[in-house]
Amino acid sequence: MASLLHAMPGLLFIALCYGCLCAVSPLGACRKCKGWGMAIRQTRNGRLKRGRECRRCEGRGLRMRLGRRLYNSAVRLHRDGTN
Repeated sequence: MASLLHAMPGLLFIALCYGCLCAVSPLGACRKCKGWGMAIRQTRNGRLKRGRECRRCEGRGLRMRLGRRLYNSAVRLHRDGTN
C-alpha cells in the first residue's frame, strides 16, 4: 500500500505529460509504416523502392493517439448529452 502511495505522484505526472502531448500533437507516426505511409521494399540491387500503401493509416503516415481518441469521445458524449 505504501509503495502505491509513493508511486502516485509519478503516475499522475506521466498522465499529465501524455495529456499535454495529445493536446499539442494529436497525431503520431503510424507504427506499422513508421510514418512513411507505404511499405519500403528493397530490390535485388539494393535500391529502395516504393511499395503498397499502408492499410493501417491509408497512406497518410499518421495515426490519432489513443488519448486524443478518448478526449474526442468524451467531448462527443458531453455534447450529445447536453442537447
